[in-house]
Amino acid sequence: MIPKRCILPVFIPHLGCPHDCVFCNQKKISGQLVPADAGTVRTAIEEAPENSDGYELAFYGGSFTAIPIEKQTELLEAAAPYRKNGRINAVRLSTRPDCVSENELEFLLKYGVETIELGVQSLDSEVLMLSGRGHTVKDCIEAAKRVKNYGFKLVLQMMTGLPGDTNERSIKTAKAIAELHPDGVRVYPTVVIKDTELYRLWKENNYKPQSVDDAVDLGAKLLCIFEKAGIPVIRFGLNPSEDLSSGEAAAGAYHPALGQLVRSRLFLERLDKLISDISPSTEAVLGVHPSEMSDAIGQHRCNIKSLQNKFNLKNISVKPADVPKGDIRVLEYK
Repeated sequence: MIPKRCILPVFIPHLGCPHDCVFCNQKKISGQLVPADAGTVRTAIEEAPENSDGYELAFYGGSFTAIPIEKQTELLEAAAPYRKNGRINAVRLSTRPDCVSENELEFLLKYGVETIELGVQSLDSEVLMLSGRGHTVKDCIEAAKRVKNYGFKLVLQMMTGLPGDTNERSIKTAKAIAELHPDGVRVYPTVVIKDTELYRLWKENNYKPQSVDDAVDLGAKLLCIFEKAGIPVIRFGLNPSEDLSSGEAAAGAYHPALGQLVRSRLFLERLDKLISDISPSTEAVLGVHPSEMSDAIGQHRCNIKSLQNKFNLKNISVKPADVPKGDIRVLEYK
């Protein structure tokens, strides 16, 4: 498992990308119009507040290992002095599965890169083709294994709701990802962003986007798969930005708190089963881990209201209890 660290992001939108995927406009996703250079890296680190534990510098937004080696060297060299003085204690980057050769990985090791995130997006050949990814399922699997064999921590990113995708295909992808034993995963339900090929397809009624509710339903199933495999889900949904929230996200599963909605939906399914087992009780007190109170209750108490209506409960409450994360305990019922 990858320990939680304070991430210091530096965005390199579209740098290195050999293909324009139908869904992608990294400049609007990241909110950055100009790709980073050495000065950007130094400024980001020097302007970050002091942190006794240091930072993990993260290059996001493009395909880092696909950009010219001179540019990679420039960015990593800029970070090197801060690695030595402890201002940053790790470096991570995101890239494509077809851009991690053995030579590239050996180069990254020299600069202390610790974590590599691969945007596999799907492990279904048709979905990859329709999405314009330009790589194969075999590329994804071989790249994941190569990254791990070289000793890097591996994070795999997947998307749901892509062209040609179905819930069944996404579940199959999640199970296949779990079999690759990554140290973490990110799940990004597809968002239709303006000035993309997907936006054009949607406007021409040639693509039907996932709704937020559909993405949450599926997300709860995927979260369950990864939890059972002991793989942490680092993020669910795009990081909210001013551009996306102000209209650049034209359709699809964009919500600033999508991860909480997914976790709450999974809790609702578990709570539903638990209440079914003690029905026809009219009152119940349930205990969850203190850090999961809001997920169990749901936004605007939606889980509580749903259970009260379904089981005709007069009262149901959730309290913090000494239970493992993800577990629910019946404390009282009558």
